[in-house]
Amino acid sequence: MRNILVVAAAAAALLASPVSAQAPTAPAAAAKAVVAGTYKVDPNHTQVVWSVDHLGFSRLYGMVGQVTGQLTLDPAKPQAATLAVDIPLSGLSVTSPGFAKHLASADLFDTAKFPTARFVSRTVTVNGQSATITGDLTLHGVTKPVVLDARFYGAGVNGMSKAQTVGFSATAKLKRSDFGLGYAAPAVSDEVSLDIAAAFEKVPG
Repeated sequence: MRNILVVAAAAAALLASPVSAQAPTAPAAAAKAVVAGTYKVDPNHTQVVWSVDHLGFSRLYGMVGQVTGQLTLDPAKPQAATLAVDIPLSGLSVTSPGFAKHLASADLFDTAKFPTARFVSRTVTVNGQSATITGDLTLHGVTKPVVLDARFYGAGVNGMSKAQTVGFSATAKLKRSDFGLGYAAPAVSDEVSLDIAAAFEKVPG
């Protein structure tokens, strides 16, 4: 949500989209339901979907789940929000066991040595229901700046878990070679697109 494939776009999102406890509320109204506090990632409903161009023949997708982390948010001061998430590469889902094994190998993520990716925000610039989140992504032992284009999705009390919940969507692009993950480039595109669905539950207190 630490690699290009980490963290983080569409096909896998369709296959593993979060199940809503209730119908989504329009952002303008839902924004009023945001409660200030510290939130933890809801790992069951947070996904980082990645995609690359594969040999010029097709778009290839994968997804990373089991994300953990924390969001601190105050709707009165949204630009002061902070975000830190850990993305376990063991949570990587792709099209076949053989492909998953190759991604985990030393050719790419080398998950035995680098099992987790981490994103930590540095600045948040808010524009209405959208925000630009600039932060540091550590992936494959390399830390580089990454920019997330985020949008508020919804907020309120989850009818199933009864937890105060807030959700966002985000997109980003990065070059996997920046993280030492340039295997098979440029036949497989160096640029990776990330499509992120994130839900957070308020920590009691």
